[in-house]
Amino acid sequence: MAQKPLRLLACGDVEGKFDVLFNRVRAIQKKSGNFDLLLCVGNFFGSTPSAEWEEYKTGIKKAPIQTYVLGANSKETVEYFQDADGCELAENITYLGRKGVFTGTSGLQIVLAVVLKPRYHFAALEKTYYERLPYRNHIVLQENAQHATRFIALANVGNPDKKKYLYAFSIIPMKLMDAAELVKQPPDVTENPYRKSGKDTTIGKRTPAPEEESACQFFFDLNEKQGRKRSSTGRDGKSSPHPKQPCKPPQPPGSCWFCLASPEVEKHLVVSVGTHCYLALAKGGLSDDHVLILPIGHYQSVLELSTEVVEEVEKYKATLRQFFKSRGKRCVLFERNYKSHHLQLQVIPVPLSCCATDDIKDAFISQAQEQQIELLEIPEHSDIKQIAQPGAAYFYVELDTGEKLFHRIKKNFPLQFGREVLASEAILNIPDKSDWRQCQISKEEEETLARRFRKDFEPFDFTLDN
Repeated sequence: MAQKPLRLLACGDVEGKFDVLFNRVRAIQKKSGNFDLLLCVGNFFGSTPSAEWEEYKTGIKKAPIQTYVLGANSKETVEYFQDADGCELAENITYLGRKGVFTGTSGLQIVLAVVLKPRYHFAALEKTYYERLPYRNHIVLQENAQHATRFIALANVGNPDKKKYLYAFSIIPMKLMDAAELVKQPPDVTENPYRKSGKDTTIGKRTPAPEEESACQFFFDLNEKQGRKRSSTGRDGKSSPHPKQPCKPPQPPGSCWFCLASPEVEKHLVVSVGTHCYLALAKGGLSDDHVLILPIGHYQSVLELSTEVVEEVEKYKATLRQFFKSRGKRCVLFERNYKSHHLQLQVIPVPLSCCATDDIKDAFISQAQEQQIELLEIPEHSDIKQIAQPGAAYFYVELDTGEKLFHRIKKNFPLQFGREVLASEAILNIPDKSDWRQCQISKEEEETLARRFRKDFEPFDFTLDN
C-alpha cells in the first residue's frame, strides 16, 4: 500500500502577527482540508512585547495546527526561548531548539543545516517571496544519483504587498520512499548553485562560498527583467557594434485567424498594434474587456517567441495590469498550447470585489484536481522555456502576483478549462459563459465594445507614444 504523503505548511517571518497567520491557516484548512504541521522560518516574535502572544501563552487562544518555530534572530526576542534544546512555547507551538534535526513520529525530519541536502530548503528574513528551479545534489555520471532540493524564500506574514508568505506542499518521509522514486529528477532540474566544479566536492575539502557573479550562475537575477537569466558566458552584456537587422515575422503554412496580415483576421476587434504584437478583444469574451495578446507573426506558443517578441509581450502584460488596476480589477493570464495553431495569451480581468488572488489560485488547483489534471506551481522568476521544449503541449496560468501554474498536456485536455475555472461561482460566477461559442454577439456590438476599449486604454497604450 502506498504511503500517504504528509500535508505541510511553511511560512515566512511572523513577527508577532499570530492572529493573521493562524486565521489564514484556518481558512486554508476549511477550504482544502487539514494539514499535518506548520513550520515557521525567520522571526516568529516581533521586536516589541505582544498582547497577542500572551493570549496564546496562557491558553486563551490556541494555534489550529501543530506549529514548529526556529530560534531567536535578534536580542529582543531571546527572552521567549527559555530552553536552548527546544521546548513547548504554548499549546501546539514548539521551539525546535539548537539540535539541528527534529524527527517527527512519521519519520519526517526538519533539518536546520544546509549541508544535509534537504528536499525543501525554506528561508525568510528578506521579506520577499522567491522560488528557484530545483537543483540536483550530485554530479551526473560521477556520483550516485541523489534527491533534488527545492529552495523557497517566503515573505513576512501580512505584508502590505501581498507577497506569498505561506507555502503548502505534500511530502513522504525519505525512509518510507522507494529509492528509485526518491532520486527521480524533476524535468526542470538545474545544477547545484553552491557547487563551482566537480573538484570542489572532494571529501574533506571545504567548498568556498559562492561568488557574487560566478561564471556558473544558476540563480535568477531579480534586478534583471523577469524571465531572463544571468549570462553564463562571462561577457559584459554590451550590444554588438553591428546592429541586428529586424527579421520578417514568421508566416503560417496556410490560412490563420490570428496572423495580423491574414485576410481571416477580424480586424474590427483589434484595439492596439505594437511592433511585434497586437491586442484584440476576445471573440465571445468572458467580459467586455477580455482581451488577447497575440504576436503579429505566426508563432504557435510562447516557447517559440523570439527575444524581441517576448519583450513586447511582457510590456503588454505590465501595461494591462496597470490599466485594470486603475479600474479596480486584477487580471489573470492563461495560454493553452493544445489544438491551437497561433499563440493566444488570454487576459481576463477580475473585479477586486469578486475574490482575492489566493481564491483564484485555489479555484484553478481544486478544479484541476477534480479533473485529475496535475497543475504545478512554478518559480515566479523562472522562464517557461526552461520547463517545456518547443512543440510541447501545455496549459499555463499567470496570476497578478506573478505566481504561475503549469500543466504538461500528455494526452487529452478540456479545451475550455481556463474559461470554466474563471467563469465558476468561485470567481466571476457566470458559469453559462464557460464556452465562448455561447457568448457571441453581433459584429456591430463587437465594434462598439472595441471602440470603447480603445478609448479607455488610450492613456496606457505605449504604442501611441512618440
